Amino acid sequence: MDKLLLLGDEAIAQAAIDAGLSGVFAYPGTPSTEITEYIQDSKQAKELGIRSNWACNEKTAMEAAIGMSYAGKRAMFCCKHVGMNVAADPFMNSAITGANGGLVYIAADDPSMHSSQDEQDSRQYADFAMIPCLEPSNQQEAYDMTQYAFDLSETYHTPVMIRVTTRLAHSRAGVERKNDVRKQNELTLPSDKRQYILLPVNAKRHYKSLIAKQADLMRESENKGFNRLIEGTDKKLGIVACGLGYNYLMENFKDGKCPYSILKVSQYPMPENLLQKLYDESEELLVVEEGQPIYERLIKGLLKNDKAIHGRLDGTIQRDGELSPNSVAKAVGIEVEGGFEIPSIVAPRPPKLCDGCPHRDSYLALNDAMKEFGDSRVFSDIGCYTLGALPPFNAIYSTVDMGASITMAKGAAEASLKPTVAVIGDSTFTHSGMTGLLDCCVDNIPVTVIILDNDITAMTGSQKSSATGRIESICTGIGVDPAHIRVLSPLAKNHEENVKIMKEEIAYQGVSVIIPRRDCIVWANKKRKMNKK
Repeated sequence: MDKLLLLGDEAIAQAAIDAGLSGVFAYPGTPSTEITEYIQDSKQAKELGIRSNWACNEKTAMEAAIGMSYAGKRAMFCCKHVGMNVAADPFMNSAITGANGGLVYIAADDPSMHSSQDEQDSRQYADFAMIPCLEPSNQQEAYDMTQYAFDLSETYHTPVMIRVTTRLAHSRAGVERKNDVRKQNELTLPSDKRQYILLPVNAKRHYKSLIAKQADLMRESENKGFNRLIEGTDKKLGIVACGLGYNYLMENFKDGKCPYSILKVSQYPMPENLLQKLYDESEELLVVEEGQPIYERLIKGLLKNDKAIHGRLDGTIQRDGELSPNSVAKAVGIEVEGGFEIPSIVAPRPPKLCDGCPHRDSYLALNDAMKEFGDSRVFSDIGCYTLGALPPFNAIYSTVDMGASITMAKGAAEASLKPTVAVIGDSTFTHSGMTGLLDCCVDNIPVTVIILDNDITAMTGSQKSSATGRIESICTGIGVDPAHIRVLSPLAKNHEENVKIMKEEIAYQGVSVIIPRRDCIVWANKKRKMNKK
């Protein structure tokens, strides 16, 4: 066997290649991005012709993966946790249609919100849709579970979710590959030609089938081996340790021997027989799970509840943020030594726009253009330009979700807050801003949309933007008057001219689009290096 030093994300990617993957579909988002990038950079994947281009957004990516599965090929979809919200419609319905070729969804969650706007837990989606969910506790399991997920999907004709979190996705460990690399599936269409038509008459039948699968999926969960009950000598406490939580627990026992019985859970649905055995043999339970107390609540519902069940709900483990070896140690009663206090002289350094970033000049011009109107009129979006909310710019009023800047500015204008401005990036515009702009045009609302075009999806590491070379034609096609689509160069020497253009379009009583266009400074440096090779 080959042994490779891999990130958790990379272990998933390599496992998918080795499992006969035909295509990966994704939109970049931390901490999931490296999965697709690994496949894009893989010589093996290139030789096998594995499809790996970025999609416009998570919904289009998942739908394309579903289409590849319907044709009999093995397909994988990847996103960060908030991307699951964008893809929720096809996700839920694909659980009812079922899969043909193996269909695996990777959801990378971000507890502690290192680069996200919330801490949602994607296991909730899997439970909601009644599909299997795998949660590796280490990089080797990430590899093994990915291979198993494709087989499980094809055995039961169901999508399968793999849920990872930031620390596992972005930490490295040795991973042993399988010797045999599976060939890609041949094109195989389903025997039931109406399988994927969700008219009510079919959907009702498929939904009954989905419910009927649950007993088989429970048996897989009980018997496959990713879930196991480890007997301990001290029956005062039984511990349910989910996914990465198992690693955090075991780091507190140098000899690898925990005195308490542990139910290691890495596959859902929750193995009820193993859980009941742990409960019966223990005086009380502790639930250790990375993320929200989803399975702590479920366990309380499954069991008699005549014994104490501790976890995030009762504060035994902090309710928010990531787990850590120390937080788990405290929960099991192990004394933890305090670290050094941070000296007051050490001040936290907030993030900032890069020196030379084109958004700096765009915000300086926008601030001057909006000076006479007061605060709280500039609605922004998800991207590195969100840093315009911080000093020295203090330029924006809101950031909620991908594409929301345009529609929020529209709603505010319809509430008689005028003028209103939306700031959105080029990649975010094609992700989910186009429909909002169409709404503005249909209703002829006086909104100025500033599309910051830096030629790349910058925040997640310079992935190709679907907007490159297309923004003006998209805006014209949507219905914006070409006379009010203005392109400017965000440079200090153009400041007065840029302010003048912005003032003109903000004063226009209709839909206007301003496109400040200059390369991301990081991307420009990368391009120069690539051109020298």
